[in-house]
Amino acid sequence: MATYQYTAVDRSGKSKKGTVEADSPKGARAKIKELGLIPSEIREGVLKNTVGTSGSASFSLSSLFEPRMSNANLCLITRQIATLVSASMPLEETLRAVAQQNENPKHAAIINSVREKVCEGLTLADSMRKFPKVFDDLYVSMVAAGEKSGHLDDVLERLADYTENKQELKAKVTQALIYPIVLTIVAVSVIGILLSTVVPKVVEQFMNMKASLPRSTVIMIAISDFVRNYGILLLLILGVGFCLFVTAMRNPDFKKKVHGVILKLPVIGKVSRSLNTARYAQTLCILHSSAVPLIEGMRVASDTLTNLVAKDRLAEASEKVREGKGLSRSLSETKLFTPMMLHMIASGEKSGELDNMLGRAATNQSNEFKRNVAMALAVFEPLLIVGMAVVVLFIVISILQPLLQMNTMVGGR
Repeated sequence: MATYQYTAVDRSGKSKKGTVEADSPKGARAKIKELGLIPSEIREGVLKNTVGTSGSASFSLSSLFEPRMSNANLCLITRQIATLVSASMPLEETLRAVAQQNENPKHAAIINSVREKVCEGLTLADSMRKFPKVFDDLYVSMVAAGEKSGHLDDVLERLADYTENKQELKAKVTQALIYPIVLTIVAVSVIGILLSTVVPKVVEQFMNMKASLPRSTVIMIAISDFVRNYGILLLLILGVGFCLFVTAMRNPDFKKKVHGVILKLPVIGKVSRSLNTARYAQTLCILHSSAVPLIEGMRVASDTLTNLVAKDRLAEASEKVREGKGLSRSLSETKLFTPMMLHMIASGEKSGELDNMLGRAATNQSNEFKRNVAMALAVFEPLLIVGMAVVVLFIVISILQPLLQMNTMVGGR
């Protein structure tokens, strides 16, 4: 007999944890029900988590080898399952067919593992919960809601659409980050090459003249000497600083402070707010339309956000809704959503068409995010070009001024 660790809910709604011995997960679920509990999660073996001084679980090397799946493959598999389920094919046969259809052995193994859990008596949602790196909380919650409501095929189709939109939004963010970074590196490299190689050769001719040089030329010579003597050291310092920053970002408190600063920045903060609110509205819309309770949907939707400050504010909003406050009023207190979005949500609450209004708000906010990204790029690109032009102009003037002095001196003679 194997030992199973379980998480369950008693009749009063309180969460309980414990262990039972059984021959199979199905037998374990039966024993848990005999105790008057409703099992929500069952895992074979006793989990041993090492807790550090901060109270959080320590890093496990096994997490590095957990199976993963790209959004494109997950979307394809989700649509395949939805198509076969809508054709009234039994779930076990559906999963077997999808696994056989998949050309990636690792992905096929994941689907087969899910099918085995389903054959053991677990629900599809509980079976998928065993692979958190593939099926996140949002995915599992929606599948569970689809199973309870009997509309699993519709829910899976929505999930596939959501995964595609999520991939498109991620690509937009990547584009917004890569372009200015590459442009900055090219600009800094060009100026660095000018100061370290071209300028010293020209300046050497001026130094041989032993004449007084203009102040701009003296400044340029000093900058050129600094770049040649300390350029490599400066790059090392910047590299070490970047590594220290990345390490510090693993600390939740420091990361939250950085995210708070990002939200307050003029252009970047607006882009970050529109990205997080668009993702939140889209997630909440798809969860609520799939019959997931509003408070549970708000919790799952807030967990999908990347900004910790925004995540905390929206978690507080879900608690206010739990206490009886309206959704639109609770969201307005987070100071994250646009007035238009809040009006749309409030209208949906009053008219009873919250799903429809959440969907429109999500679309509107996604378009707002795209506009903010385009505006940020439109502002950054000319500023960088102008800045580079000013530096190059300063170098040219610093070189031309001594040449003009020489011409004046020769002409005077």
